[in-house]
Amino acid sequence: MPFPDFDPILVQIGPIAIRWYALAYVAGILLGWRYAVGMIRNARLWSHRPPPATSEQVDDLILWITLGIIVGGRLGHVAFYTPSLIWTDPLEILQVWHGGMSFHGGALGVLLALALSSMRGRADLWRIGDLIAACVPIGLFFGRIANFINGELWGRPTLLPWGVIFPGAGPEPRHPSQLYEAVLEGLLLFALLRWATHGAKLLNRRGVVIGMFTAGYGLIRISLETVREPDAYMPVFPLGLTMGMMLSLPMVLVGLILILRGLREPLPAPLPKPETDGPA
Repeated sequence: MPFPDFDPILVQIGPIAIRWYALAYVAGILLGWRYAVGMIRNARLWSHRPPPATSEQVDDLILWITLGIIVGGRLGHVAFYTPSLIWTDPLEILQVWHGGMSFHGGALGVLLALALSSMRGRADLWRIGDLIAACVPIGLFFGRIANFINGELWGRPTLLPWGVIFPGAGPEPRHPSQLYEAVLEGLLLFALLRWATHGAKLLNRRGVVIGMFTAGYGLIRISLETVREPDAYMPVFPLGLTMGMMLSLPMVLVGLILILRGLREPLPAPLPKPETDGPA
């Protein structure tokens, strides 16, 4: 099927353009922020440990998380995918509006922001990480939809009936891998973590939720790299590996370690039941 006639720019007033990709970042951050605050205020989720932060502290943290996403995502893209920019065009590194963001770099940027915030506030890094990790699939969903609207990061050629002919990708129908990622990294992973936080009450165990996100994202990304077209400027790696696979494999290992560690750690005694519960 032909690619829908999407305009990557939603509104343009003179030289100022509002792009769908920027709105995806804004929507993911704002909705994730409100979701985290809602979890903090929901007393039913904290049966053995109190929330790791107040809603006011999360309000303060959101700025640092945003910086971690943008700075880490851009530097990660340069380091992992286009290191030649460092000596050929270093000013291009600062021009984030030209595109080029790495999820893995953004994740490292957010982790650094959480670590610095935890040290400053003497909070538990893993418990703060559990809270934030439960919100990340919201941003991933919107980001992958924006990738599809932009007609970028398309998949490999396919004969399946839902293959899409992307502009600039040749005449062959290709996997709409951005939509696969939106469903799996966004909706499916969100549902899994929602069960972990609200069903199994795993926010009471240190590091389990962030471990589930880390391992889950890694497994999904590795599997989808088999249908996602590698960037043309990347070298050919042995065994059919891609850069996305190699960056995601350590995530799976670290995630499994965090899950096992958190499940083995003894739970503290239950907290006194509050007189009223917070919002669902």
